Amino acid sequence: MRAEPRRPLTPAPLPHAGAGIPGPFTAWGFPRWKWRFVRRCFPGQRVHFVSAGATPPREGALLLWGTAPVPAGVPATVPVLRMEDGFLRSVGLGAELTRPLSWVIDRHGIYYDATRPSELETLLATADFPPELVARAAALRERVVAAGITKYNVGARRWQRPASRQRVVLVPGQVESDASLAFGAPGIRTNLALLQAARAACPDAWLVYKPHPDVAARLRLRGAGEEQAAAWCDEIAVDVDMASLLDQVDEVHVLTSLAGFEALLRGKPVTCHGQPFYSGWGLTRDVVPHPRRTRRLQRDELVAAALIRYPTYLGDREPVSPEAALDALQAWKARRGGGERWWQEIYRFFLRRFIGVR
Repeated sequence: MRAEPRRPLTPAPLPHAGAGIPGPFTAWGFPRWKWRFVRRCFPGQRVHFVSAGATPPREGALLLWGTAPVPAGVPATVPVLRMEDGFLRSVGLGAELTRPLSWVIDRHGIYYDATRPSELETLLATADFPPELVARAAALRERVVAAGITKYNVGARRWQRPASRQRVVLVPGQVESDASLAFGAPGIRTNLALLQAARAACPDAWLVYKPHPDVAARLRLRGAGEEQAAAWCDEIAVDVDMASLLDQVDEVHVLTSLAGFEALLRGKPVTCHGQPFYSGWGLTRDVVPHPRRTRRLQRDELVAAALIRYPTYLGDREPVSPEAALDALQAWKARRGGGERWWQEIYRFFLRRFIGVR
């Protein structure tokens, strides 16, 4: 059993990207289930929710989800903030509309769009990381790893490493329609091509393929040719806890998956076949170099930017510190346990029917 590291008193949350921008904020085309969480990101501010066909705002700030295009007619003087899921998100899938514990708010781009600098990339490229912040990041990282926390914290089974294998490589799958591949993978962009590249690089390794949990839950479409995955790997791990996999493998090959960042937290070698936010800083082996990213970072400097300075952690009414959010995430995971609820497949059936599978 993992020992829980001692931790200091919980610090206050840091200001997020929207702090200091005068409202009102216009949230453009957000589904209704997200509205209350958007409001928590901007306590004390007016937030208006409008449909994607509404008249564009002429003042205040515009909130967009992900890489949604800026509506025609928005003045250049209106700041545009993009929102997305954070890296310690929930116990349950975003595709199941599970409430989030963290989002990111970015004034420059969004972290998975490697075609232009995001606020996270700018932090990593230019920010100072004083010793006290790096120490805080190290303590947070140790807690995340000790608690077995990942982005979604799903998977009923713990994985067991084959006893006879000297080298085990994990290849995590992604949802191929996601913007992270369109904007962060200038080379190969399919799970099958990633598996083939990993097999070519590691011909003698035990290759474990883990389909994306959204795909395994049939809430997102399987990738092109993904039914051939078994021909290119030694094992397919479905409904397996990601933390138990990462603890036991020797290295990880990714396109842009957050699993690569989670592997770095655990000190595992990571090969990037795309350009995720954590690549290009000297911490990963990069098949596709990133010419903008020339700074060399230490692991806990990356953690300080990605888990402390960049995200907004959502409390019951307003933002909280990452340490407080991790407390809540651990308690949520303990209540949930490892298995799925009896009603979950019925709920997914209705999600597929009314939202669709993309």
